[in-house]
Amino acid sequence: MSNQGREQVLAQNAEIVLAQPRGFCAGVDRAIDIVERALEIHGSPVYVRHEIVHNRYVVDGLRDKGAVFVKELDEVPAGSIVVFSAHGVSLAIKDEAKKRGLQVFDATCPLVTKVHVQVAKMRKDGLEVIMIGHQGHPEVEGTLGQSGEGMYLVEDVEDVQNLQVRDPSKLAFVTQTTLSVDDAAQVAQALRDRFPGIQEPKKSDICYATQNRQDAVKLLAQRCDVVIVVGSQNSSNSNRLREVADRLGVPAYLIDTVESVDPLWIEGKIAVGVTAGASAPEELVQQIVQRLKELGAVSVRTMDGLIESVSFPLPRELSRKLQASN
Repeated sequence: MSNQGREQVLAQNAEIVLAQPRGFCAGVDRAIDIVERALEIHGSPVYVRHEIVHNRYVVDGLRDKGAVFVKELDEVPAGSIVVFSAHGVSLAIKDEAKKRGLQVFDATCPLVTKVHVQVAKMRKDGLEVIMIGHQGHPEVEGTLGQSGEGMYLVEDVEDVQNLQVRDPSKLAFVTQTTLSVDDAAQVAQALRDRFPGIQEPKKSDICYATQNRQDAVKLLAQRCDVVIVVGSQNSSNSNRLREVADRLGVPAYLIDTVESVDPLWIEGKIAVGVTAGASAPEELVQQIVQRLKELGAVSVRTMDGLIESVSFPLPRELSRKLQASN
């Protein structure tokens, strides 16, 4: 880019540093693909309960293709096609869909489904289950709804101290998949301290993508003067990325449109870090990179980091391989 048209806000020779990994995870890829495939095969409308993933750009794009987003199933005409979001749903929602004759494509992330299976087994074994998570988040509501009773929610250490359970000797815990790794570890330890012998998952419930992106931001923050996180305000994992950088003493901002970039954030900075939550598309990242170039960045480099190769299959009815073989 020539100097003509460039706004020199950043320091001379400023660079953009991209986190690796960043952006879409396998669960988000699968959820979006399910909506797109349902539209390809069945046409519009395809109803989606809640946002398929927490990203405004993605939701608007699917709406333009014919997806109809609803808050509750009573907004869906009987017999219609409905997609459950990547965050998962309660057993009551599944029962309601069945009673109303809805054709369901379940886009619940398989790693969330794994937590649901754990809860079912724990309850079958006679254990009450404590969930570490954020109240009101769709994933939390879906997981708590895997059992009609015997479920508790804690958000922080204080909640653990105030928690009253029926039998402290018959407890287990699970975790929302998109939490801060460090925060969740702190709350989990508080549960172990207060309830010795509490059962826990064999492997952490926090998903690989959440872990990997938080690890990448920790490295990014060491090399940058400011961090921009691409993601929507209601995205749990995107908010956690901003918090990770902020706790390391680096100013961090969460945005989901290129218009939200405030030149004051980066004035005089030499290195601007950019990452994206697991529900944020790479197109948004590149739009923001272009804007930072307009504001004076002269180079872009991607940090060394994990190359993720995880993928999850589509439901059989939407499989491209199945369609190709028919």
